[in-house]
Amino acid sequence: MLAREYAQAVRDVTQRIEETQMDAIGEAAEAIADALSSGGAFWVHNIGHGGERELNHRAGGLVATKILSFGFNVSSPIAESLKGRPRAEDVQPDLEAVRLAVRASEMRPGDVLIVASVSGRTARTVELARAASEMGITVVGLTSLEYTAEIESDHPSGDRLCDAADIVIDNCAPFGDAVLECDAYDHRVLPISGVAMITIGWMICAEVIERMKQRGTPPHVYMSVNRPGGREYNRQIESRYNELGY
Repeated sequence: MLAREYAQAVRDVTQRIEETQMDAIGEAAEAIADALSSGGAFWVHNIGHGGERELNHRAGGLVATKILSFGFNVSSPIAESLKGRPRAEDVQPDLEAVRLAVRASEMRPGDVLIVASVSGRTARTVELARAASEMGITVVGLTSLEYTAEIESDHPSGDRLCDAADIVIDNCAPFGDAVLECDAYDHRVLPISGVAMITIGWMICAEVIERMKQRGTPPHVYMSVNRPGGREYNRQIESRYNELGY
């Protein structure tokens, strides 16, 4: 059964992550614990198909985990014959928007930002990692090292996420992401990176809790709102987070 094969693939990828990525996960958690302990912040941006939402405002999750998102639109209609006129300087609107978002955001030097790209080639993700790192933000990149070794970057620099991030965590997904053979197709089916990315995200959070507990400053963690007293508890710890930053 494909369902059982997929369940085994999930077990296999999480085992590989545990066996090979604990040092990098620990490095990321230490950076986050350092940031939260010194008045910094912990940000997450785009862990593929909305996976970053899994780490935000969840029962048992860190109150300090905040999502960085942005959008930028310019309306400048013009005659078809005038579109694409030469500029005085080369401008790549998507990448300019990323840099503007970093400068305009609440991110500051000493913060930590998690970004992700399975292939590592996405230009906007690479630009975000570069811009944030240049600002003094520690960038944790989640990517597949097997996948990214087989592709060329879409970023004009040629950098991939593994080149731009300060800390790289391999999600251990294969080239192409899909993991199972099926005789009805010429290619593999069923992606694994989403499960891997979210697992890594929670492993990082687990290590942050452990390390900050050892420092005597355990971070605030949400309770399920569906437990008795859950809503009241969460309001209280959000108030404390707003005072302390963790």
